[in-house]
Amino acid sequence: MNVSRRQMLQSAACGFGSLALAGMCAEQAAAETPSLATRPGHHPARAKRMIFIFMQGGPSQVDSFDPKPLLDKEDGKKVEFKVARTMKVSPERVFKSPWSFHQYGESGRWVSDLFPHIAKSVDDFCLIRSMHTEGVAHGPATLFLHTGATNLVRPSTGAWITYGLGTENQNLPGFVTINPTAAKGGPRNYSNAFLPTIYQGVDIGRAGVSTKQANIRHIQNELLNKAEEQRRFGLLQGINRAQLENVGGGDELAATIDSFELAFRMQNNAPGVIDLSQETPATLEQYGIGEQATDDFGRQCLMARRMAESGVRYVQINYSDNGPTPRWDQHSNIGAHETHALATDKPVAGLMQDLKQRGLLEDTLVWWGGEFGRTPFAQGKDGRDHNPNGFSVWLAGGGVKPGFAYGETDEYGYNAVVDKVHMHDLHATLLHLMGLDHERLTYRYAGRDFRLTDVAGRVVKEIFA
Repeated sequence: MNVSRRQMLQSAACGFGSLALAGMCAEQAAAETPSLATRPGHHPARAKRMIFIFMQGGPSQVDSFDPKPLLDKEDGKKVEFKVARTMKVSPERVFKSPWSFHQYGESGRWVSDLFPHIAKSVDDFCLIRSMHTEGVAHGPATLFLHTGATNLVRPSTGAWITYGLGTENQNLPGFVTINPTAAKGGPRNYSNAFLPTIYQGVDIGRAGVSTKQANIRHIQNELLNKAEEQRRFGLLQGINRAQLENVGGGDELAATIDSFELAFRMQNNAPGVIDLSQETPATLEQYGIGEQATDDFGRQCLMARRMAESGVRYVQINYSDNGPTPRWDQHSNIGAHETHALATDKPVAGLMQDLKQRGLLEDTLVWWGGEFGRTPFAQGKDGRDHNPNGFSVWLAGGGVKPGFAYGETDEYGYNAVVDKVHMHDLHATLLHLMGLDHERLTYRYAGRDFRLTDVAGRVVKEIFA
């Protein structure tokens, strides 16, 4: 067959392009084409989107939402506990909370003086006091919270939800994490792992850097104007689609081409979503923006509301840093909880109030919590150690019972004992509220079907409204 010089160069160019694009594509064993297009779930959803407020380090349940009068009564007394870190029974000194608790709202929920602003919203959230999890160190427990595994590289919760449902806005990513930490799992906490790359979390900013500077990297081209960008992008996508038509490349190549188009659309849409200058002074004040203690996290919370309102399916905001000691990790001075509560209390309460005022709380699921809790006995003089055996989280909106408390820890607040909720159970419940069956949301990889809840998980229907 005679081949002209022009035909040969065209074929070679497509071949080189194919090699380059193939290197960017992960294996895809699923039958459907990877896409961020909105998809129906397995059953009617109670929530359309989710905001996860991650309190890195493990806030203490007995100093926040799970008061234990016995700690006051036996303060300083030595009591035998099976210590999670050593798995041995040893006498430990009971340590009462430095903060007082008061009842709030029609539900009469007890909240400590650490969270006076959140306390005003107790009738809007559902408190789970019987959480328990895997991993006694921050790294494994944080990975388990995000991915359902302590060691394997597995997709994160946000990636699974985006894989199952797509996004509500084709001009924005389906999954965003704001100021994530590079420590304790780092990017694995918002990774797609073996899911197609289109489902990975888009990180905005990073822990340890002011949220004022948070932006999507490379969102704007400083060297080209919009017209030239459009011309070059059109040429590139024309070549890519010609390659797909003439040479092939499968679903993953098509998904990569789609991801290029999403990235280009984001340049025109994402900057406006994360621009807080459009908000009123009253809204900024509601989140504590402009106040020294709350400005940084207030910006994260307001950015999360703007993203949820704009159609981002899963938004995570992170109260975290990149140091060796996470924010809420007070082994030697539990009093430092006061600093972290001050920084987050008003912003989180502002987010709750703002979502409710805008009618967004009804179909937005809010999740507040850390990777584990803390011990009711002292570590050192006045600190608390890690406690994966019993701790608290709370959910709001999205179909959960408002003003409701579920489960109990023992009389010391150490072990979950009544209506226990494992982290796998929480994941199953979150997926169910979003319209996804945790047993059916699977992905075949390396010869087996994986899911967020592995081979466990129970939907806690008792908390549903």
